Amino acid sequence: MLNRILIAESMANKKQKKSSKKRESPPKGNISRTSNFKWGLLKLVLIAAIIAIIYFFRDDIATATFETFGLGIVVIVIWIAAIAGVIWKHKSQEVRKFWNSWLGALIFSAAIMGIMGLFKPTLSIAGVQMSDETLAGSVGQAVAGNSWEWARLSGMILVSIILFAPRKSLNATQQVSSSTWEWTKPRLIAFLVELSRTVRQALLWLLGLIPLLLIRLIAWLKAEKPQPKPKPVKKTVAEPIEEITEEIVEAESVSDAGAEQMILPGLDRELPPIEILNEAPKSKFAQTDDDERARLIEEALGSYGVEVKVKQINPGPSVTQFGVEPGWDRKYKKVVQKDQDGRTLVDKDGNPKYQMEEVSRTRVKVEKITALANNLALALAVSDIRIEAPMPGKAMVGIEVPNTSTAIVSLRGVLESSNFKKLVGKSKLATALGLGSGGEPVAGDIAKMPHILIAGATGSGKSVCLNCIVSCILSQTSPHDVRLVLIDPKRVEMVNFSEIPHLITPVVVDTDKAVETLKRVIIEMDNRYHKFASVGARNIEAYNRHPKVSEPLPYLVVIIDELADLMMTTADVVEPLICRLAQLARATGIHLVVATQRPSVDVITGLIKANFPTRISFAVVSSIDSRTILDTIGAEKLLGKGDMLYVPPEASKPKRIRGCFVSDEEIDRLVAWWKEWTARHFPHEVDLVAQEFASLSVTATEIDPFLEKAREIIGESGKASASLLQRKLHVGYQRAARLMEQLEEEGLLDDETASPWEGEP
Repeated sequence: MLNRILIAESMANKKQKKSSKKRESPPKGNISRTSNFKWGLLKLVLIAAIIAIIYFFRDDIATATFETFGLGIVVIVIWIAAIAGVIWKHKSQEVRKFWNSWLGALIFSAAIMGIMGLFKPTLSIAGVQMSDETLAGSVGQAVAGNSWEWARLSGMILVSIILFAPRKSLNATQQVSSSTWEWTKPRLIAFLVELSRTVRQALLWLLGLIPLLLIRLIAWLKAEKPQPKPKPVKKTVAEPIEEITEEIVEAESVSDAGAEQMILPGLDRELPPIEILNEAPKSKFAQTDDDERARLIEEALGSYGVEVKVKQINPGPSVTQFGVEPGWDRKYKKVVQKDQDGRTLVDKDGNPKYQMEEVSRTRVKVEKITALANNLALALAVSDIRIEAPMPGKAMVGIEVPNTSTAIVSLRGVLESSNFKKLVGKSKLATALGLGSGGEPVAGDIAKMPHILIAGATGSGKSVCLNCIVSCILSQTSPHDVRLVLIDPKRVEMVNFSEIPHLITPVVVDTDKAVETLKRVIIEMDNRYHKFASVGARNIEAYNRHPKVSEPLPYLVVIIDELADLMMTTADVVEPLICRLAQLARATGIHLVVATQRPSVDVITGLIKANFPTRISFAVVSSIDSRTILDTIGAEKLLGKGDMLYVPPEASKPKRIRGCFVSDEEIDRLVAWWKEWTARHFPHEVDLVAQEFASLSVTATEIDPFLEKAREIIGESGKASASLLQRKLHVGYQRAARLMEQLEEEGLLDDETASPWEGEP
């Protein structure tokens, strides 16, 4: 009972306290209304003051604003509106809570101002020329800076994105890094394995090279070293000035129309400048549809069941070479599908479901790709394509597709290439051939070829190729190093070079003189062999380096523009001469370059082909002509106008090249330069090499090897006639008639011996 009384009293006390508090507290509604009224009045006064200031100073404010912010004032207005909204709604706590988003938005806005600051348009706003400032005024220009503008702005945008969405940015970074590592890891391992294999092969190659170097070093130490030349004795001051000048200069006086011309040593080694030749055109071989053509090649071969992948695209001046990697020839078997319990799965019709599983796979045969050449040409809409299977040094098949337009390959462009410059430093007979099917410069060394056989139809580019060879020799060597013999039965191709000092004899245009010139070359070859034997040298390089040799021998290049004309008139004489030169003249520094437009077996005989390891074939009429010159087909598919197949001695397959072009104007400038040089430094009177060559007698070579047998036949039969010699010796009528003339000169024929029908063929 007592507890109930106490509880009731406490409850009454609590109610009394609450009522007293209610009576004591003033009314809240009146105070809030008063404070809100004062705050609203302050806002209206502030807004009115801002509007008044903007109205009375609007021109100055507009000018200063656009000079400072430009059109970026839009960004500033947006930020002012956002800040005003936060202050108006008393949401400063949200700014603190999402500070990273606000900071990211601020940096992004600054980046936008910087991007606008990179542009200076020709606009006039509020009397301010934007071309003097920027699109975002001085603030935008300050944000963009003066260097690395886009890098700085891209970094700002990236930082703003990270601040605005830090979690998503972190997840994206982790995904990119993991995928990048998964992609890089197998390739890095493969690279390291290939690098270790290459290092191992290089070490093995070096170990194999050490014995050869030791052998060379021992041979060099045992070789007889040349004795040093005695130092010249210095002249005293008292000696005559004429003797000092004579010893230093070693001048030679040459009479020229009553005047004496001095030839100074060193000046006669001057070479023409490269600027004489036309500059290489700035042409691009790549075409815009190469990727499309690569896709067509893959689809066309894939439609015939041949899986391939185009790995390389090598654009060239006339063709584009697509490097195709053969795929796999797969074999499959049909397997019944089953579920986890081992039951066979069936379709809606109750038939069992099957799936194809790969049983085995082998590489696609190269023959399958080469057999589809015509189908590829049809798919690519070209006249013809050439397939090189495989590409030398690569595990790919080369498909050469003609370009829609061809580019001219200038001689100067190849001469200035690094490949040709390296070759010039090693050989005096370097020649520029052209650009390969992949656009790479191709050069050759005539000294290593050592003889060249060129064939092609009329107008395919043979004569231009010969002109390029001669022009290369004229551009890189002097008459002291290389001499030329030009035989031109057509009389129009080589006459432009008739005044160059490199000629050891004038340009030969007559057939009889051509035979006589070839005989003189053979005598020169024999004389050189006698000189080599006198000093114990094996070739021209060793002879010229020998210390006992005072006058080095020059190389001799014999160029025949049309072999068919010589073979038609004097085949029985020309063929043995050419074969003997091709067999023996290499060591003496004599090399042959023979061209013909009729590559038939009666012109290019088997004996001639066997002695010419280097072949160049331009476009020919048929595959038979291609087999005659190259021993393989392919030349009949060439495009003409310098498109050729080149077979060097060390290669088993021909290489496709777009030949160099040298114009008549370039040849005339080159010849004019050498003509002027000849008049100053190399007149005909001091050309001892040409004089010795012209003085060689060819009587010894005119004796026919069948002459002794002809004497025996006439002695046994008691009569002589051309027909008799033809039957007994199995020779032609022209040779039999020459044998009759030689026998008559010896006095072996008289009226009783000679047959009355000796003139009948």
